[in-house]
Formats: sequence, structure tokens, C-alpha cells
Amino acid sequence: MKKCLGIIIGILLALTACLPVFSFEETTTNIDYSKYAGTTLNVYNWGEYIADGTEGSYNVNEEFYKLTGIRVNYEMFDTNEAMYAIIKAGGVPYDVIVPSDYMIEKMIAEDLLQKIDYSNIPNYKYIPDEYLNLAYDPANEYTVPYTGGRVGIIYNTTMVAPEDAAEQSWSLLFNEKYRGKILQFNNPRDAMATAQFYLGLDVNTTDTAKWDQALEKLKEQKPLLNSYVMDEIFNKMEAGEAAISSYYAGDFFTMYTENENLAFYYPKEGTNNFVDAMCIPKDSKNKEAAELYINFLLDPEVCKQNAMTICYECPNTAVMQDEEYLDFLREELHPDAYELLYGEKALETIPTQIYKNLDTETNNYLNQSWESLKTEGNGLGTTLYIVCGAIAVALIALIIGLAVSKHKKRIID
Repeated sequence: MKKCLGIIIGILLALTACLPVFSFEETTTNIDYSKYAGTTLNVYNWGEYIADGTEGSYNVNEEFYKLTGIRVNYEMFDTNEAMYAIIKAGGVPYDVIVPSDYMIEKMIAEDLLQKIDYSNIPNYKYIPDEYLNLAYDPANEYTVPYTGGRVGIIYNTTMVAPEDAAEQSWSLLFNEKYRGKILQFNNPRDAMATAQFYLGLDVNTTDTAKWDQALEKLKEQKPLLNSYVMDEIFNKMEAGEAAISSYYAGDFFTMYTENENLAFYYPKEGTNNFVDAMCIPKDSKNKEAAELYINFLLDPEVCKQNAMTICYECPNTAVMQDEEYLDFLREELHPDAYELLYGEKALETIPTQIYKNLDTETNNYLNQSWESLKTEGNGLGTTLYIVCGAIAVALIALIIGLAVSKHKKRIID
């Protein structure tokens, strides 16, 4: 999930290679890291969601190690549900994870996260008030905001008729005209929401009949799809293999740097507004070192470079006021980058909802609905199973036949 390729950053760094790239805040440097040297942190984050040195970007984890002596074992997931399953199962003692709002609420309720000692995170002072006391952590005990954003429609202007895009609607995802050229989220909450917003439904409803309405819409859509995707979207949209997809605004900028024929809008019917946050799982073995890692990520210079790489909304007051960052958004990244990330105009007439943690019964119903959608074929899936079954039966018969033949031969001999 989530990276804006650092082509422009690479050029800037090449031009300024002889100059110091970073100047950390005292709240980052005036810490005695010596007792943590040699520690290894296990960090679990979304794919494409950190500056990792590729395309000339800053390498967050490498610079953290240089400063602190703490190594980072960095692993990635592509959905909240996949991450949750790993944490719930235990076995891997992750120290820092980055879930989304509704999943954080769920993990707090299930006692899978531990409270953070904010005295170890002095850079927390840079978190703006609007990112505090959020619904999933109203007392600010378990989380530190990492990024924010919204979901919208990405489309290829050379493949989608202007009049269709002009509607600025979720309907583009369900347009028969683009059969085989449409992508859909490969996770239940986001995929269902595309239908719910289109139909004017509450994305947090407990009414199973409402979930059924959304499911039926997705079943209608399924024959039109190229595929269900998460990080696979980058290659498909950049290469023009697909024309339309729903996805996160920050990732649109990644694709745009590779294919300037792509455009983006927030659908008029409404969309999801999310904040992903850094958390420390209950099983963490290195809580204090994890808090220092979070503090490092909040350092204004580190946070800025990270934001200029992954291109998501950055909840950091120092970064949001930084001229280099603002110039990058307005002049280098995309003509509408600042407006799409922070501007009010892009959303002034568009309603937004956040995902809340669903009760167990509703969540189970959602997962069952999703499984029924994914397993119900449009003809191809059933045919494929029949063909595979026939082949398997034939192979078994052949093996048995050979075994019998060999047995007879031994008897004859």
C-alpha cells in the first residue's frame, strides 16, 4: 500500500549531495541511545509506506540505525485483516505496527495493544490537535498518527470518456463500458465501502440487509473487473493495463509520476476519511526502543522526507508549515496535490465517513459476505474447478493404472 516514487526527490538529493541532508531536532538527538545499541526492532507496516532509499529517497530505517545503533527488521502487509491475523496468532513479537482506524479500535478492545509512554516521544508535540482524541483512541493512550487520507477514483484519461469522468461518481467503477478494465480493492472493508457510498449507505451499519445491498452491487460488478488488487494496482494502472480503480489518494501520486495520463477525484456520493497510526503490540519485547523509533519518525526533517516519498497526508505541524514541502506539493508533485491532501475545496461538498470497529456479529457477516463474493464465479471459476477436478481424476487413474501394470509385470516375471 502506499508510496509516491521519489523521482523528484532523487533529483533534489543529487543536486545537493555535497550538503548535509538532515538536521535533527534536539528532541531527537538529546537522547541517550547507548543502552539500546544492538537491539533489533520488528516493525510491521503497509507495503510502499516508508522512505526506504529507493529512487533516491531517504532511508528512514538506515538513518535510525546510524543515529541509535538500533536495527530495524522491517516487514510489510497489504491489508489490515492480514496484519491482524498475524498479531492475533502471536509468535512474532512485533514492536511497532501501523493499522488503520477501525482495526486499531478492534485491537484495543481485544487487548492486543499496550499503552504508550509519551514521555519517550517528545516529538509528539508536533501532532496537530485535529489528529488527537480520535474516535478509535479518544484518550490518546495507544496511538501516534502516522498518515491520513481519503479514498477516491483513479482513472486513465486516454481510456475513459471525458463525459463519464465528469460525473465524479462511484458509478465509474460499475460502468459496463469499461468491462475488463476496472480494478477493485482486494479487502472487504474498502471494497464494500465503494458500493455502500455509491448506494448512499452507512459504512458502519449493523443492518445485514444493508450489507446485502452492497454485496449484490459488488456481485454485479464482478464480471466487469480486471482483478481485485492491493499493491498490484501500481503496475496495472501505470502500464495502462487497467483504466479505472478505487484507491488511496496518496498512492495516486505514485502512479501519476509514472503515468501522467492518470487523474483522480473524490466521488460526489462520499468517501472514507482515515488516519493510520503507529502502535505497540502487547507482545513487544522492546517497548522503550519502539517509542524511540516512533519519536524518530516524528522528527520534522525525517517526517518531511518520509512524507515527500510516500505522499500521504502528514500529521505534523512542522512539516505542514515547511516551505520545501509545500513547494514540492504545489510545484513538483502534481498541480492538485496540496488541495487533494489538505485543501477544503476538494471536499467541501463531499460527505466523508470513518470506518468504525464493527461488532462481532456484523464483522462476521461482512467476512462471510466477502468470501461469498470472492468464491462465487461468473462462470469461469466453476468451469475451472470442473476442469481441474477432471484432470486430477485422470491423473489418479493413470497412476493407479501404472501401479497395477507394474504389479502385474512383477508377477509375470
